[in-house]
Parts: sequence; C-alpha cells; structure tokens
Amino acid sequence: MTDDRLQPLTEALIETARKAGADAADAIAVSGTAISVDVRGGKLEQAERSEGIEIGLRVLIGKRQACVSASDISERTIAEMAERAVAMAREAPEDPTIGLADAAELITGWDPAAFDLYDPAPEPGAAALEDDARRAEAAALAVKGVSQCQAASASYSRKMVHLAASNGFSGGYLRSARSTSAVAIAGEGLGMERDWAAESRIYQDDVPGAESIGTLAGERAVERLGAQKPRTGAFPVLFDERVSSSLIAHLLGAVNGAAVSRGSSWLMDRMGEQVLPSGLSITEDPHRTRIAGSRPFDAEGLPTARRNIVENGILMGWTLDLGTARKLGLKSTASASRGVTSPPSPSNSNIALTEGVLTRNDLIERMGTGLLVTSLIGASINSTTGDYSRGAGGFWVEKGVITHPVNECTIAGNLRDMLMRITPANDARPYLSHVVPSLLVEGLTLAGA
Repeated sequence: MTDDRLQPLTEALIETARKAGADAADAIAVSGTAISVDVRGGKLEQAERSEGIEIGLRVLIGKRQACVSASDISERTIAEMAERAVAMAREAPEDPTIGLADAAELITGWDPAAFDLYDPAPEPGAAALEDDARRAEAAALAVKGVSQCQAASASYSRKMVHLAASNGFSGGYLRSARSTSAVAIAGEGLGMERDWAAESRIYQDDVPGAESIGTLAGERAVERLGAQKPRTGAFPVLFDERVSSSLIAHLLGAVNGAAVSRGSSWLMDRMGEQVLPSGLSITEDPHRTRIAGSRPFDAEGLPTARRNIVENGILMGWTLDLGTARKLGLKSTASASRGVTSPPSPSNSNIALTEGVLTRNDLIERMGTGLLVTSLIGASINSTTGDYSRGAGGFWVEKGVITHPVNECTIAGNLRDMLMRITPANDARPYLSHVVPSLLVEGLTLAGA
C-alpha cells in the first residue's frame, strides 16, 4: 500500500519554493495511520485513531536557510509556505556549512522489498487491538501478588515517507508497527511496586502473545516487592539488557557530529583511541531486514551503509550529516535524520554491540557483591566531561546470588572509565534496533542507605 500523493506534493513544494525565490530547496511529506487502544480494570479506557498528511519545506538562499511545515496540503497553503520560508531565510543568519548534497553523492537505486519494513497483512481493527490489551491485562492480574494493572495497551501504525530535493533526489518508503504493552502494580499502600513489559514488531505475526507480555509485567512487579535501599560504597554494577543500551547511547551521543562540532563532547579528543575494551565493536547497520531503524537512504538522499563506529575498542569515526561533516572537514556518514519541522541533523539507526560468551547469570556470579540494575530514573550527564549520575532500582547481589530488590539509590561514575570496564553478556535481543546485551561495569559508586 502506498500513498501516491506524496511524491507530487514534494515536487510541488520545491517548484513553488524556487518560483518564490529560493536558490535550492528540499521537502518531506509524511502520511500515516495510527490506532491505539488502552484498557484498564477490564474496561475500555481509551481508543484513538489518527490519519493525516504532514508536509515540510526547507529553502536555501545563499548560505541561509529556513524550515516551515503544515498539515494542510492545498495549493494555497503550499504557496504560503514557500513565501513564508523564503522570507524567513532572507532574515536568517548565514551558515557556510549548509547546502544540499551534490548530485554525484545521491543514492541511485534501491529495492524497498529488501528492507521488509512493511507488513502487508490487513490493518487490525480496534476490536482486535482491544482484545490484545484485555488479554495482556488479564494475564498480569493473574500473577499472584499483582494488585492492579496500571495500563494495558495495544497499537498499530503505518507510515509512508517521501523526500525530494532540487538537486534531483526523490525517494520514499513505507513502514508499519504493531505493539502490545502492560504496566503492573504489586503490593498495597506504601509497599507498592511497579514494572512493565512491552513488545513491538514490524510484522504483526512476530509480536509475542499478549498473555506472555502481561505475565512478564506482573512477574517483574512482584519480584520488586520489599525493595530497600542498598548500602553506600564502591561496587560492581550489572546493567540488565533492558537498560544497558542507555550506556551505549551516551557514547553515541558523544560521537554525534553536532556535539563534536560544538566542542561539547567528552570523546572529542579520542578519535583513533581506545574507548571500549579490546574485542568490542559498535556496528551501525541500516540495512537489517524487518528492523524499525532500517532505511535505504538518509534525510539528505545519501545511500546508507554498514559501518563500525568502534572497532576492536578503537573509536573509528563520528556520526555526521552533510552540515556537521563540512564543519569538521570530513565526509558525511549518511546519518542525516529529519522531521517536517526541522532541517537535517545526524543520528544513528540500527546499533549492535559485540556480545560476550557469558550469560547474565554468569556475570551475576562473577560480580560477587553488587547491584543488578533493571530500571533507571532521571539523569545527570555532563556532556563535556562524561560525569555520570542516575537514579536506579533493581536487585542486590551478595556472593554471586540475588538476595533482595532495591530502590532509591544513585549510581555515579565517569563514562570514559565506565565504558573501558564493561563486560558484555550474551543476552541481547536480535530484533531490536539497538542490540546491546547486559553489561557488567566494575567499580561504580552507589549512594543508598
């Protein structure tokens, strides 16, 4: 299923912008359908359906640019957008690094089917989604110790994106998603604890059964009953696979070209140096099939490709769009991303960290006494120094055995040191966009009781 209106819309936006006085322009059009259903207490709490098209236009006049967007696709609106964008661009500050890609840099062909980002199965009705949510809630409530289900939800979305630019680029793709989630509460009064479970896939048939999702949410909540503060001191910390990707996300933020070009990255002086233990690599692969972050080209029409951001522990390169690449005197890594309201900026898609050979239980035994973190709250991260502090909850480990749940503690360290001391498990979920296993980090500071 495609939306045949999108390509003509982007072409009309660009043509109108050129007539209004733009030297160059690019445009994005997004059409989509989203359905979501929430159930609570065995009753339908909320059902929503949204459909529509959004359009965005970026115009360039010399080295000045401006962006405008709208959800009305009439000819009058397109004309007003172009006039407004051109007027804004003439007043914008100059930026010598802006500009469209050269024609020779653009992707010349791709096979959308190779990425398998769209499920051709019929769109689910609200009744089917409500049934998923009800079954997830019932399964959570069936777990002994669960007092209530805070929320159970199911959703479906379909989105078509088309990009075009005055340099000759034009391309689009379609993606879909089906999700089910549940949030369970165990215990009563001040002793209540909450946890969750959720699954999302591109293909509806790939989503695990709603009962398994609800049961997992309930079991996780019950496991947290009786939580207490851990003792204060320096201990190893095992970041569960559910939260471990946040550590790698901090590294990815530090190698983002926007942070590097501003001089606000704690890794800006580490290119070509070791930032992870030997043997560990971080690979970006935008071409994985049936994965939400996959895409054939970036938001500037450049062909995406697999690359190593970190290879065998060594930092190999920044994440760059055309603008940040020009600021740093480098070449774009085809990492531009954008919405209808803003110009391109660099971001990562599918990420994988090298897995280890040990299981999570092996690492629990190895850590001796320390903290297994399953949830993180808030954050205080210094983007320039890498100083790290986060609220956490999880389970206390004594002599290699989980003894009791913990909450209300703070983990502190420095990301430079933390990432050099990680030991990965082998439990990463391969169907996620960020494939990161549980990570054991030695010698962090815990502030608890």
